[in-house]
Amino acid sequence: MQELTIALTPKSKIPLYEQIYTYIKQDIQTGRIKAKEKLPSSRALSACLEVSRSTVDLAYEQLVSEGYLESIPCKGYYACQIEELFRFQKETAAGFQTSVKAEPACDYDFTPSGIDLDSFPYGTWRKITRNILLDDNKDLFQLGDPKGEWELRKTITSYLHQARGVNCRPEQVVIGAGNDYLLLLLSAILGCNRRIAMETPTYKHAYKIFARLGFALCTIPMDASGMQASGLEQSGAGIAYVMPSHQYPLGIVMPIKRRLELLSWAAGEEGRYIIEDDYDSEFRYKGKPIPALCATDPRGKVIYLGTFSKSIAPAIRISYLVLPEGLLRDSEAILHTFSSTVSRIDQMILNQFLKEGHYERHLNRMRTIYGRKHELLLGELKKMSHFCHVTGEHAGVHLLVEFTNGMTEREGIERARDQGVKVYPLSEYEIGNPGEGRGQTGRKPTVILGYATLPEKGIAEAAERLYQAWSGRKRENK
Repeated sequence: MQELTIALTPKSKIPLYEQIYTYIKQDIQTGRIKAKEKLPSSRALSACLEVSRSTVDLAYEQLVSEGYLESIPCKGYYACQIEELFRFQKETAAGFQTSVKAEPACDYDFTPSGIDLDSFPYGTWRKITRNILLDDNKDLFQLGDPKGEWELRKTITSYLHQARGVNCRPEQVVIGAGNDYLLLLLSAILGCNRRIAMETPTYKHAYKIFARLGFALCTIPMDASGMQASGLEQSGAGIAYVMPSHQYPLGIVMPIKRRLELLSWAAGEEGRYIIEDDYDSEFRYKGKPIPALCATDPRGKVIYLGTFSKSIAPAIRISYLVLPEGLLRDSEAILHTFSSTVSRIDQMILNQFLKEGHYERHLNRMRTIYGRKHELLLGELKKMSHFCHVTGEHAGVHLLVEFTNGMTEREGIERARDQGVKVYPLSEYEIGNPGEGRGQTGRKPTVILGYATLPEKGIAEAAERLYQAWSGRKRENK
């Protein structure tokens, strides 16, 4: 068995689990840990390093998911066979010169896709998991209902009624391992010979999935209220994909008038539907949470798509569809040709997490944490108002910064990178726009700042560096 002596730095900005993950990953890549070599159990390594077992579990799980480790039941963790792959990569790099410039390491990453994992309720999740497995319920290891466990679907309907104003039956709910699978399932239900209208900029991952599945795609202009219904009518589309509670990435909250216009469009012709992606509606900082578009749909034209990835953790990989009654009747046979992609054990763990009130308490705690980070970053950005403008600040866990001093996206990103801060271009989310954020919409150069993964102290320090990068001088008063 491989003994690991890892020098951890508790006060580092890098989480402990990431330090363990990086150490083991590098040892496997360099061959210090050989293929098929057994690693210490998470219990043994946590005792040796004097850290919690959940910290080691997180590191091991990440290494397993990336293919560096293999978990063999009842035996433990073993290094995978990848030395040849890395030897080949090194030889290739030596044999072929490229002009790609290595990106400097950054101290602060304003990624818009992360969440605050330091606040994950590890103890509660571990306790529920232990209790579920203590029951010795053999049925949980059998294939379950293709649409997901009835108990979880019933609990989700109660949550949607209370939190999102959506009234539905458990029969309408379909559970899947992430939105990717559910979009694939929708393609089987709706048929790929459809035209889907999407906003631009938009959640580009969904756009790519639809394109891979063979859908015809078109983009609809947006204004301050979101997707324009007039453009939708002219597009010839039969399906509209929207994020009305918090459009990604612009952060637009669609007002009721525009919502009713979209519902009117969907009702105007048989077979039209709206896919409502309600990916992070839990986090809103101005006023009360806005009911889902599905909650105001009297004709069964909205297909509701929700997820627990943003509110709990990405690795949970549990998302769900709510199908309109009419579409459900026509698709029952199709749904039962697919097996559920989420283990029954994970579904029951989540069900207990929701039913016992842990989810609501977790959301309240995360709203407080994200709210503090949100206000802190807004306060820092207001000090830069003479050369930039902030938008999309009412919901979610990211902000948009528009440059008003003539600086381009690329210049803003490169100057930030020179200061050790990573920010993200809005133009990458625009469909068919290779420009600097001045594409078809004439939008000003804009970057995205996600603040979920950064600690409050890190946000303040990173903002100071952004001020220096974008203004060319230090602030006199911090």
